[in-house]
Amino acid sequence: MNDPHTRRPQLVIFDCDGVLVDSERIAVRVDAIVLADLGWPLSEAEIIERFVGRSEEHIVREIEAHLGHSLPKNWEDAYQSLYTEAFETELKAVDGVVDALDQITTATCVASSGSHDKIRRSLRLTNLYERFEGQIFSASDVANGKPAPDLFLHAAARLGVQPARCAVVEDSRYGVEAARAAGMAVFGYAGGVTPANWLEGPGTIVFHDTPSHSDHTHR
Repeated sequence: MNDPHTRRPQLVIFDCDGVLVDSERIAVRVDAIVLADLGWPLSEAEIIERFVGRSEEHIVREIEAHLGHSLPKNWEDAYQSLYTEAFETELKAVDGVVDALDQITTATCVASSGSHDKIRRSLRLTNLYERFEGQIFSASDVANGKPAPDLFLHAAARLGVQPARCAVVEDSRYGVEAARAAGMAVFGYAGGVTPANWLEGPGTIVFHDTPSHSDHTHR
């Protein structure tokens, strides 16, 4: 009776990368190039496990800890063109997400680990920005990024909705952990780079994007 999945949510909170825009595969591929150049070669699988769903600040701290020194102030400038060119050439909305958004009649917003600039750029490239304009929240808005619940709680508070009446759509282990910690219903999208078993857990429905993988796991 108290399962939040059985109540109609008043707010659906979407992660951006991997849920609305199919960016994770592109970003992870470029991340591997950048990390190798910085002196920390990691496989794409290792990058997914360590970094997908984490804030940019966290990722930089991890890189600096591994390298044993701080990165130069504008270190990202040398690599920005790699991301920009790849995204402008390849970035698309996640398959089926436009139809899904068209069917949602409740309030929606975006809460992403990316910066506001990054979120806006990705949503504009995929013609999704107008759907969420004014209702976009970034990890840069809060003290602690995912898996802390701060970002989701911030989004709910700004939009005047109790956490228990929110549903979160996420595709990363850190994102689903954050949503659970916030006391929100969680829908884990396993059609991206994160294995389904990483998303499974209490209060979480795991779903896939194709009819052949339409089985649901509810734990």
